[in-house]
Amino acid sequence: MLFLFFCLFAAAIVVADQITKLLVLQNIPLYGRVDAIPGLFNLTYVQNTGAAFSSFQGMRWLFVALFAVITVLIIVEYFKKPMPFTTFERWCIAAIYGGGLGNVIDRIRLGYVVDMIELEFMTFPVFNVADCFITCGCIALIVHLAFFNKKFWKEDTK
Repeated sequence: MLFLFFCLFAAAIVVADQITKLLVLQNIPLYGRVDAIPGLFNLTYVQNTGAAFSSFQGMRWLFVALFAVITVLIIVEYFKKPMPFTTFERWCIAAIYGGGLGNVIDRIRLGYVVDMIELEFMTFPVFNVADCFITCGCIALIVHLAFFNKKFWKEDTK
């Protein structure tokens, strides 16, 4: 039953991500810019054919294949060979997965990922809502695994 809630959470992330991208595609021209909150961030429409920081440009097939493998691994892990993840860590994995799915949908549908959030207070590549969930989910998962889930690191001494 909890798996269903993780799936719904990931789906909600995908919906939020796709709605923001659709709004950008309909209202901002490529490389166009809208001041959102002055001093904080702008909405700038950019097409990213790569991964983080535009690495691996044009390797759409690699990202789609990798996402398919991760999908299978998550399903096998959850139902066949569960690891000692806490419920919080599973929520983090759902956030990462939802963000990844949002970007994979763009890659399949458009051939690139729509990025739109440009920070004004620091130099950083333009990113999107899905990237926020991937990044925050990864950070929270790593911190929680490192400091709070001691069971995850114990070896089985059978």
